[in-house]
Amino acid sequence: HRGTGGRRRELSSFSLGALGVQQSHAENWATRWREPLALEIAGGRSSSGRDMSMEEKQQYPERPQHSKCVRLLSVFFYGISSFLLVLLNKNVLSIYRFPSPVVLGIGQMGVTIIILFLGKLKQFITFPDFNKQILWKLFPLPLIYVGNHLTGLTSTQKLSLPMFTVLRKFAIPITLVLEIILLRKRYPLSIILCVCAIVLGAFIAASFDLSFQLDGYIVVLLNDIFTAANGVYIAIKINPKELGKYGVLFYNAGFVIIPTIIFSFYTGDIQKAIAFKHWTDVAFSAQFLLSCLMGFILLYSLVMCCYYNSPLTAMVAGAVKNISVAYIGIFIGGDYLFSWLNFVGLNICMAGGLSYSILIMQANPQDFEPVNNASKDEENCSDKDKMCSGLVDSEEAKLLNNSSE
Repeated sequence: HRGTGGRRRELSSFSLGALGVQQSHAENWATRWREPLALEIAGGRSSSGRDMSMEEKQQYPERPQHSKCVRLLSVFFYGISSFLLVLLNKNVLSIYRFPSPVVLGIGQMGVTIIILFLGKLKQFITFPDFNKQILWKLFPLPLIYVGNHLTGLTSTQKLSLPMFTVLRKFAIPITLVLEIILLRKRYPLSIILCVCAIVLGAFIAASFDLSFQLDGYIVVLLNDIFTAANGVYIAIKINPKELGKYGVLFYNAGFVIIPTIIFSFYTGDIQKAIAFKHWTDVAFSAQFLLSCLMGFILLYSLVMCCYYNSPLTAMVAGAVKNISVAYIGIFIGGDYLFSWLNFVGLNICMAGGLSYSILIMQANPQDFEPVNNASKDEENCSDKDKMCSGLVDSEEAKLLNNSSE
């Protein structure tokens, strides 16, 4: 009996030892199975994920999440600034009949340069010092700004105001397309339908005056393209690791003001502005300076709206502002000619703009950002790791069952 018990103990120890050897073989096999998978996944992640993080993330940086209150305030800031600048420009150019909008634009750019330079000098703000790389970092924003400015001044003289308003609404879908192409945004169908509603309402509102002028159409559509590209490239260039918000404003105005002055000398606008008779009028001078200051504030509010929201949101905010001005003109101005088509079109525009505002504020801005391929690779890696661990568990279970038998 004592010999039989010793023999059983020897057999049990032998079976446990064999089980341990088999488990070690299974673990070694699983390790050999897991290592090539991990290397393959890591290699794929280093090729795709690194490309995304090193190259594409420099162009499409991940923006920090901002609160809805900050985003909403930036939109209101841009809308109010645009509305006040329209009123001041109308007083300067229409009531006092200042002869040169180009010179007024030069004044606005000059005030922008002075304010930002003094702010940097007093260390209230910071942006990079000038070097040879600044122009290449800013390119093509100065050219787009000049094209936007020149086509904007020309387009108002080519078409009637209703048709001009309709064609200017096309800047919104162009901005949507450029954000999808350049910023790689991903907008849902509901946002796209809101944009289409704004354009459709503008068509209905101006359907009583659909005069066809080919040269005017071309100039206004070019102005739409420049306007949309200006907003999208501002969103790209305000990367804090590059020029930042203040650097984009300062150097863009600095590069644009010189060719604009040369252009105004060539067209005679400078001479007309110097010979203007109301410079001694205190009220005109004050409104001219306020218009120059509001030009800087409008540029700053546009940059902030693009930073906290998107160029598309800035364009929709501008459209809602214009529709609100039309509503005010219905009840207060007295110069609005009522027609059912125009009124229905305005309501469709406003419904599209308000629906867009509600949807964009309820959504998470990160949902519209480009997808990082590295995160997908990490998910695949974790899934394959789980598969490897499952294989190891299944092999251990088989060995335990065999040993028990």
